[in-house]
Amino acid sequence: MKMISQKHVFWEALIITICVFGIGILLGVWVENARTDKIAEMYVSSELEMLDVRLQTSILDMGDINCDNVVKENLEFADRIYFEAITLSKYENSNELTDDIVLQHKKYDLLRTQLWLNSIKIKERCNPDYVNIVYFYEYIDPSLDKKSRQGVFSKVLEDVKDVKNEEVILIPIAADLNIVSLELLKSRYGIDELPTILIDENVKITNLNSPDEILSILDNL
Repeated sequence: MKMISQKHVFWEALIITICVFGIGILLGVWVENARTDKIAEMYVSSELEMLDVRLQTSILDMGDINCDNVVKENLEFADRIYFEAITLSKYENSNELTDDIVLQHKKYDLLRTQLWLNSIKIKERCNPDYVNIVYFYEYIDPSLDKKSRQGVFSKVLEDVKDVKNEEVILIPIAADLNIVSLELLKSRYGIDELPTILIDENVKITNLNSPDEILSILDNL
């Protein structure tokens, strides 16, 4: 009887363990799917807004349009993309990267690249006061040293954005996802090291310690 009782306990424990393990897997899949769906939802909304901004910019070529409105809309969209990048980073840091997450991130980087091109065109046509700051970083499996450096870059740029606010358009872009259009732009502006900060398509920074270094450059542009 004792042997039978022990077997019952063993099988009950095994069944409970399997159930808990299965529930854990299902919960993990649900969380992952919910995370991917949320990122996809954010992307679709931003993509639609980007199309609107692009159309406004294209209308500039027709002449006789209010530059103030175009600049205002571009700044607002750039700020939204920037804060969504922070949210996206939190989602990604909460778990390991999956193919779906990487794909969604790549879509966002295409959107940010288009935002950058849009901002360049607006600066050429409307001469606004803002400065483009594009931050190129490594996304797929950076080394510990590079993660540390990129952490410093990100914090410094956040501080710069807090100080300068609408005087800068800050665009973080993962530069190692094999996006052909981005590779062409990297080649044009000589971006061959990550991380790199490009200020106003002119000044490159590959070493950074404090916000004052960038603020000084901005104040002298």
